[in-house]
Amino acid sequence: MRPPMKPLKPLDEALADLLAEATPLPEAETVTTFDADGRVLAQNCVSALQVPPQDNSSMDGYAVRCADVAAVGVALPITLPVSQRIAAGSAGDPLLPGTAARIFTGAPVPEGADAILMQEDCEPLANAVGGEGLGQVRINAVPRLGQWIRNAGEDITRGAVVLSAGTRLSPAELGLAASIGLHQLQVARRPRVALFSTGDELVMPGEVPPELMRAGSIYNSNRFFLRAMLLRLGCEVTDFGIVPDRRDATIDALRTATAAHDLILTSGGVSVGEEDHIKPAVESLGTLDLWQIAMKPGKPFAYGTVGNAHFMGLPGNPVSSFLTFALLVRPFVLRLQGVVNVAPQSVAARADFTWPKADKRREFLRVRHNGAGGLDLFHNQSSGVLTSAAWGDGVVDNPAGQTIASGDTVRFIAFSELLS
Repeated sequence: MRPPMKPLKPLDEALADLLAEATPLPEAETVTTFDADGRVLAQNCVSALQVPPQDNSSMDGYAVRCADVAAVGVALPITLPVSQRIAAGSAGDPLLPGTAARIFTGAPVPEGADAILMQEDCEPLANAVGGEGLGQVRINAVPRLGQWIRNAGEDITRGAVVLSAGTRLSPAELGLAASIGLHQLQVARRPRVALFSTGDELVMPGEVPPELMRAGSIYNSNRFFLRAMLLRLGCEVTDFGIVPDRRDATIDALRTATAAHDLILTSGGVSVGEEDHIKPAVESLGTLDLWQIAMKPGKPFAYGTVGNAHFMGLPGNPVSSFLTFALLVRPFVLRLQGVVNVAPQSVAARADFTWPKADKRREFLRVRHNGAGGLDLFHNQSSGVLTSAAWGDGVVDNPAGQTIASGDTVRFIAFSELLS
């Protein structure tokens, strides 16, 4: 008599259980700021200076004292002598009353000046006699106090935490770190991941041409997208290739992989059929939980430990493997690196399709945006149709028991959120 079926595990519960096991890796390393794109900060970045370091001009123009231009009874235009010329990277002298300073974007505002007039509001004049000096400027507009002046520290104050530990660095963050003088950064060590596939039906592209494929064989697509997704997450990947459907071969591969890796990731073989050897192999070396997750596609999933390494087993169907990685493995790997917020961001979008049959599982429907601003549905949502993921630009996260009518507002998660 078969044992009773265990209830399906909600996806959010499965993710919470996984993240509870994902202790951030303790090691950190120093890299140059040039080489830190995509890495995760291991410590706070604290500014030793203020940015900008002093008041500076946000325009090319003339630094003036408002009192010289806006005084009661002064009629425009007025003419002021130009006392100095200040370029970015240089420092001017205090601005004397009744004069203006030619100034350029980014240049420090001279002491005494309290506004910048854009050069479009001014007219440079040569000296009337002799041609010496910097000439004069005709002022054609009344400045407001403080206009076109970027105040010292308005971007960053001294002692501020500019970037927090656990931040995954993007080009903008790298520029921010450089702006406070950081040429090196402390980042989390890259997770070391062992990747292999199981299945005697799998063939590597390039080894057998399509016309010579034996009956029942398929090319191993999972190995390619899983490796690429791991690399995008900053992992060091050791590819163990395809492991034969034998228990001894599976045990040998696991034993070898556990020696120097933080995570062992497999695809295929996580069901309970006679040719699925992952379960007994992992249990012979460590611990294993097999879950039936209430998500479609992607129901079978395994988590355990082998030695000091975490183990995760993904389903073999390509779309199932793709989405279980995106929704379960990705946040786990990010948490290993110390990232706190690992949830993908969703946005509300309009469905330009119907989904009349509700499922008892939470569904992830492959869709893409159309020219009218709505979402179109790929015609075949089977877990084996990888074309749907290549065609789409994201998924609709559809709750269990929910139908969709054209025009309904749905929850959309972009692949850009799941693949980076």
